[in-house]
Amino acid sequence: MSSVSTPSVSSRSRRHLAQGLVALITALAPASAFAAFGLTTSSTQYTVDTGGGLVFKVDRANGNIPSIAWNGTELNDTAKPSGIASGLGSTGTTVSAVTSGSNIIVTVATNSSNGVAAGLTQYYVVQSGVNNIYMATHVTNEPTVGELRWITRLQSGQFNSFPANSNNTGNTGAIESSDVFGYANGTSTSKYYGNQRARDLTIRGITGSGKGVFMAYGNRESSSGGPFFRDIQNQTGTDAEVYNYMNSGHQQTEAWRMGLQGPYALCFTTGSTPSVPDMSFMANLGLTGYVASAGRGRVILNGLAGRDTAYAYTVAFDNTTAQYWTTAAASNGSAGCYNMKPGTYTMTVYKGELEVYTESVTVTAGNPTTLNTRTIAADPSATTALWRIGNWDGTPLEFRNGANISLMHPSDTRQGSWTPGTYTVGSSSASSFPACQWKDINGTQTVSFTLTAAQVAAHTVRVGITAAYAGARPKIAVNSWSSSNPSASTQPDSRSITIGSYRGNNTTYTFSVPASAFVTGTNTLTLVPISGSGSTAYLSAGYALDCVDLY
Repeated sequence: MSSVSTPSVSSRSRRHLAQGLVALITALAPASAFAAFGLTTSSTQYTVDTGGGLVFKVDRANGNIPSIAWNGTELNDTAKPSGIASGLGSTGTTVSAVTSGSNIIVTVATNSSNGVAAGLTQYYVVQSGVNNIYMATHVTNEPTVGELRWITRLQSGQFNSFPANSNNTGNTGAIESSDVFGYANGTSTSKYYGNQRARDLTIRGITGSGKGVFMAYGNRESSSGGPFFRDIQNQTGTDAEVYNYMNSGHQQTEAWRMGLQGPYALCFTTGSTPSVPDMSFMANLGLTGYVASAGRGRVILNGLAGRDTAYAYTVAFDNTTAQYWTTAAASNGSAGCYNMKPGTYTMTVYKGELEVYTESVTVTAGNPTTLNTRTIAADPSATTALWRIGNWDGTPLEFRNGANISLMHPSDTRQGSWTPGTYTVGSSSASSFPACQWKDINGTQTVSFTLTAAQVAAHTVRVGITAAYAGARPKIAVNSWSSSNPSASTQPDSRSITIGSYRGNNTTYTFSVPASAFVTGTNTLTLVPISGSGSTAYLSAGYALDCVDLY
């Protein structure tokens, strides 16, 4: 029987084989290349390593983050650090860092001598192996710049996918102030466009090859503006900016809230959108102003009667300390709002975005506040009208260009005409009625309607607006009769419609029209925005419309 010999393997071949196996193992197990979780201190910086690929540095003088490295690639803008309130400065600022078990906690605190934000505490927290920078911001005073924001300043060249409406790359110059930009094709972008309502904030960011940076907005209880408020989330230009705006003066409808803002988190991935991280572990870190779940209460609403089932209803709560909201069940209007700080709140029920019910509700720690079914009795749509343009829902979304207000400047060439001509009751659709009126753009809107002889009587015309700029308010005329000039509504003191917001203080103007104003057959109503202030064109006095009706 013959024997079979095994071919010999040279030492050189064995070496090549071993090297290949090492390379394969390294590729399959990239975590082995990461440095260890830990905190390193130098005379000027703290270096925080998650042990999972994320390494960032904190300036010990002012608390800014000048460096964010992801899997060995520097992402932070080389000219501008990331930070709170556009940078706190070093005067009156102290920065400290500790390792506590599997957490590293960096604390930035300012005292009364800080000229940017006295009495502010900013926390940066990481967990071993987790590539998130968890943050919380405690404030006792509003920053002197009049807004409270976290801004991540990244190198735009490292990324290739940004929210389109706030990507200002390639613009031909500002078309309004220094923050709304135009393009050769007549379109527009701005940091104000494409932003989500507060109630819709979850997680959002930008991506590039092998990288993604996302903001998880977290708890909005100490922010301001309510469930429908919009504020800046992104901007791309010379750098790529990822924000968390906690308050600002951008069409702000209520006073700022102080206290602990957040927690929120800056999340890093290889490009996929992450889930909103669980931030409950921060309850045990001793953060100033943190209220644990045991010190909170809840409201249980058993139902809402009198709803219009074509609309979603939001149940919101607010006081000077906190704000909350939840969605009422489509079946019966029941709702539960949880993890609320103790206190007395105004409960507001919104049909769409229109307030249709309010009452005072007290929340206590540990125990539910249970409310029996409430009946909505303040819906203007419940009044039977001879005609109605749109519907009472606190938005102009059903009107022409209404859905574009939050996405682009009103001069954008993608908009339909703001002067669509006469609206004819019975044949025109709401989508042909302009969502906004400005003195200098579409200063007279005409409505044609027909009355029978039996309908010639005294009537009421209602005009609802959702926001106004430069004191604008509607004045009407019916045939040869003209109303008196109404007073201006109370609105935020800022640009509104041109910076992506139709949300102000909903106001209804009611006009009593005598029978002598009407005729049998065709009647004409004209709607005109009046005001003695404002600039020109889209910065002339203007407002966004909710509904117009006659009953």
